[in-house]
Amino acid sequence: MKKKIAVFTTGWCGEILSQFLSGMMGALNDENADIFLFICYPTYLDSDAVKQGEMNIFNLPDLHDFDGAVIFGSGLDFPDRKQQLIDRCNEAGIPLVMQGGRHENVGFVGSDGYQATITLCEHLRKEHGVRRIVFFAGTKDSHDSNQRLKAVQDYLRENNCEEDLVEVYYTNWENAVVTKHINEMSDEGRPLPDAFICANDGLAMETCLSLTNVGVEVPGDVLVTGYDYLDESKAFDPSIASVDQCFSEMGEACVELLKELAEGADKGSSKIINCKFIPGESCGCYEFRNSDKLRRRLGREAVANRAKTTYFNRKLDMIDSTVLACGSYQDFKDKLNNLLTENHTYEGDSFHVLLEPNFGLSIYDSSVKLNTDKYSRKVEVLYSTENGVHFDGESIDSRELIPGYKDDGENHMYAFLPLHEADAAYGYIVFRDCLESIPNRFLHIYENRMSLVIDKFSHAVTLDLMNKRLLDIMRRDPLTKVSNRMAFEDKEKHLQSLINSDEDLKFAVVMFDVNNLKLINDTEGHEAGDEYLIRSCHLICNVFKHSPVFRMGGDEFVAVLSGEDYDMRDELLAKFNEQLSPYSDTMPLPADYVSVACGMSVFNPETDASVTDVNKRADDEMYRDKAAKKGK
Repeated sequence: MKKKIAVFTTGWCGEILSQFLSGMMGALNDENADIFLFICYPTYLDSDAVKQGEMNIFNLPDLHDFDGAVIFGSGLDFPDRKQQLIDRCNEAGIPLVMQGGRHENVGFVGSDGYQATITLCEHLRKEHGVRRIVFFAGTKDSHDSNQRLKAVQDYLRENNCEEDLVEVYYTNWENAVVTKHINEMSDEGRPLPDAFICANDGLAMETCLSLTNVGVEVPGDVLVTGYDYLDESKAFDPSIASVDQCFSEMGEACVELLKELAEGADKGSSKIINCKFIPGESCGCYEFRNSDKLRRRLGREAVANRAKTTYFNRKLDMIDSTVLACGSYQDFKDKLNNLLTENHTYEGDSFHVLLEPNFGLSIYDSSVKLNTDKYSRKVEVLYSTENGVHFDGESIDSRELIPGYKDDGENHMYAFLPLHEADAAYGYIVFRDCLESIPNRFLHIYENRMSLVIDKFSHAVTLDLMNKRLLDIMRRDPLTKVSNRMAFEDKEKHLQSLINSDEDLKFAVVMFDVNNLKLINDTEGHEAGDEYLIRSCHLICNVFKHSPVFRMGGDEFVAVLSGEDYDMRDELLAKFNEQLSPYSDTMPLPADYVSVACGMSVFNPETDASVTDVNKRADDEMYRDKAAKKGK
């Protein structure tokens, strides 16, 4: 049986994440194991609801089914989420490794960025005479950022020049914050430092661009350094002086540590990878790399990537137009499934779209609420193909994660991304072996567009439904004043949503069929027939006084019992039958004559998958009662 390793992170640091995962996959070559990557794209500026909707994907797996877990901390900088994952791994009893941040009694794999930063500081001071430094940090609680800042502070302290660090500015890893700060420095006429030391390459490249926009040259007027040594920053002009954290090696070390933890090593064991400072053009060093060669290679690749991007965008446009043309939930499912079946070149032969079971119901009933902090026990399969084999089932247990998954054969990496609107979970999508789609953020674009178009579809159908209902008849039967068939159908949908959500649900359905209505209509007229229906309905309502009663049309009524009526259901049904007139088809009938056939069925969560199952049994009981009352 294959081992399963869960990896949790966000996708914003795509290049270093892909390096890390590549290292893990290489180290697992000799193992029979798959990587399950739970990835999302929250930002610090998002609302709490959006962050919850993104990171709800971390709640999808049952970690009891896994052999180990990894938190890629360089991408996941939300301490509360890290702690939740740590607690779940401990509860499941599986080995856990943290990358990029230490936690007590948790395995740790990291890089010695401290010493590499010391080397960076020595280089700036001794080779370039740097004195005044501005440090662009990440977040205040980021382990990586704080380690780099501490190294700068310690170096300056040891060299008796702490005052050279003139400012530490926290960007929350947002490039726009860098631009804002540099513009303010320029507008206020504040003196430039000798160097900006940035906590990652993204901030460093944004610093160079922002400085250029205010007329400052790098490295002519000021030096800039970064961290991560990304391909993008190597090809940037000027190429960024940076620290290579050796993420591939960290991925390998992570797998090694998981094995050691599984074999009984101390939970707090760690492995440290040495980082390397690589000078570059942004610090005035041109002899350390051949950046032009890399730029030419990336230029050639840009042509091929442009074609891929054009196709990718065209595919997303096709999804948009297909979904937004749908007029119903079933239409949406059928057409999107057909589109993906006929054309899944980008998605590949292993791709899955799973939806929450209440999503369709929520379109038609605003009282149906979607999950915000979990996924349902059963999820609906909208589209699924694994190894080119199409999955024909309608749903799977969400604990299975992937329809048609087999724990044998070659090793694979599966990426799980959330589909949601704000904190409301629509479902999730699964890509396989998509390492190349992480750095260019194709996964994020796909997830975001799919969520957006589903949200637009949902709102459009809901609005259309509301408009139609405004033109439809009222929800109340005009003759008997009880609810009508439309109201009962809404009640069915609500009950079905509770069944899907595994609620502790207790209810019973009683079906009624009024006897002799046609006889009275034919002999005494429809006015007398109407009075007979009203009299019959009053008796139903008086006995089942705590339950909603619905007229289904003609001589048929339904009551849905819950609460006190459910607890007293057998006594109430007996009381109802005691108040009925003996069946007679001989005219004239007594003035207070009421004869009704009835049948009751109780919801059984062990056997009933739908409200229809309960209704059918009640209907069968009603017909048996009708035959008995007629003496047949």
